[in-house]
Amino acid sequence: MVNDKKLRRMDGKVDEFRMRIKDSSDREVFGDVFDTATLMALYELAKKGYIDAMGGSVSTGKEANIFHAIAKKNGVLEVAVKIYMISTANFNAMKDYILGDPRFTGIKQTRKDIIMAWARKEFKNLKRAQEAGVRVPEPYIVRRNILLMEFIGKDGIPMPQLKDVKLTEKEAMHIFDRVVEYMALLYSRAGLIHADLSEYNILVDMNNMEPVIIDMGQSVMIDHFNAEAFLKRDVDNIARFFKKLNIPVDEEEMILKIKEETK
Repeated sequence: MVNDKKLRRMDGKVDEFRMRIKDSSDREVFGDVFDTATLMALYELAKKGYIDAMGGSVSTGKEANIFHAIAKKNGVLEVAVKIYMISTANFNAMKDYILGDPRFTGIKQTRKDIIMAWARKEFKNLKRAQEAGVRVPEPYIVRRNILLMEFIGKDGIPMPQLKDVKLTEKEAMHIFDRVVEYMALLYSRAGLIHADLSEYNILVDMNNMEPVIIDMGQSVMIDHFNAEAFLKRDVDNIARFFKKLNIPVDEEEMILKIKEETK
């Protein structure tokens, strides 16, 4: 049991953290997203120096909301704060990607446990992808339903999704080649398939016109029982998008290239 004194102290910490929110419009967003347990977890991350100031909302969705934050360890670092929505996330769909993953055997099948496992899963997948040489947001720490990672952008403005970037044919060909290279690195070195790859889950770093792969919570190991179907779907999505940009794409060749280093 938590005594009244401790409860008052916890409430004070939550209120203190809540006051870091940038402006009144963001407070409305926060009110919809954060319960007390999430705010307490954020407060603990802030106390450990992972967050010094919370900024505005970067993106919202049923599964997760992403916010911009600043950490002042070793200079100013922009951080993406991804909060998985325990109340609204489609945890039944999430279960399809977690079941069959040996890293998450034995977890309870409750909504909260599945979503917290999902947060840990994205953290682990980003780590594996980064170690394999794939350009992804660098993951910093995961706590409860909160994932802190590198903010892909500057001054609180995220880099655009691939779908929103106007590309020359040369730029499109370059990005296509890089995406296929990253898919191959994911497969051969990280042992992963993204499983939801499309123009919506690729950002473009406009400083060097390089793709950045994001949203890897659903990514599965290559021995997952649905791995081949997920890989084919990723290939079909990428092929469809780049064919619209007049890039010649052969889906069978893509799959062979992705798998060739594992033979």
